[in-house]
Amino acid sequence: MVSVPADLLPHLRRARDVADRNFAEALDLDGLARAAGVSKYHFLRCFAAEYGETPMQYVSRRRIERATDLLRATNLSVTEVSALVGYAGVGSFSRRFTELVGVSPSQYQRTQTGPRIPGCYVFMLGLNSAIPAKPRDAAASYGRSTDDTEEHP
Repeated sequence: MVSVPADLLPHLRRARDVADRNFAEALDLDGLARAAGVSKYHFLRCFAAEYGETPMQYVSRRRIERATDLLRATNLSVTEVSALVGYAGVGSFSRRFTELVGVSPSQYQRTQTGPRIPGCYVFMLGLNSAIPAKPRDAAASYGRSTDDTEEHP
């Protein structure tokens, strides 16, 4: 077992944060290792030792976690969800989803109950990267800062 030096932990967390923020994008081991500032092989060994899974297993798990949220809360199709969470093909998405969740994505979606957000709202609100971002306040959503108190004619 690899012992992870304490001074490397912040670097591993930085790479994990990059993966969390950008999970829907094309991520690779080289890019995550670059974010950590270490060689990819050292990064791979240390990440797996610290978190119990390889960096790409971590990214895959985060994608599937987000997919379960989307399948449960929206009326998006399995194909749309797979693309939103970063999978190039619905086949690889379905295989990985079934491995981690235990049922197929379509079966999961059928068995989950509750109100669903129409997919058109999801796309309209700019959530096409499947990462919800809410403005802090109403002024910010109109491109104005909260310090901007002057009246506009």
